[in-house]
Amino acid sequence: MLREEQAGHWPPEGYYTAYHALAGFVLGIFGAMASLVFNIVGSLLAGMHPLRLIQVYLTFPLGETALTTEGGLALAVGTCLYLATGMMLGIPFHLVLSRYTDGRSFAMRLGVVSALATALWAINFYVLLSWLQPLLFGGNWIVQLIPWWVGLLTHLVFGWTMLAVYPLGKFVPYRSQTERTS
Repeated sequence: MLREEQAGHWPPEGYYTAYHALAGFVLGIFGAMASLVFNIVGSLLAGMHPLRLIQVYLTFPLGETALTTEGGLALAVGTCLYLATGMMLGIPFHLVLSRYTDGRSFAMRLGVVSALATALWAINFYVLLSWLQPLLFGGNWIVQLIPWWVGLLTHLVFGWTMLAVYPLGKFVPYRSQTERTS
């Protein structure tokens, strides 16, 4: 049996990083789903295959063959990878929102997530993918086939959705009935 001093303190004092990282991971799927729906609708409006973006993103692990893939399995795996990536990226977005913008105005939080999303887009497209994909796979399909504004808007929709679901990830410690009445 642990002595009371060894048991730890509940609720945690200060910023609860582990909780907020987990909350960002869980909420990140909502940002990824909103971003994916945005791309599906945009592709349909442009007269393209609804999952064309996923197909283009699959050129990173599969190379040029992903552009001719008609199989549903590849697109299903690509969609899952897209959602998983959103879950991973939800962590830093939620950590920044909960640590630095909690209690601030909506306009300030909107500016922060917009700046984060824009920076993420610029780093992904023009720092990482523009040299890494040609180096590994011999082509630069993502940067060439996805218009810059589509990539930017996709990232902004992700960030704005993270802002919209942010309140769902706030840490509210449980208090027993005796703690609440005393």
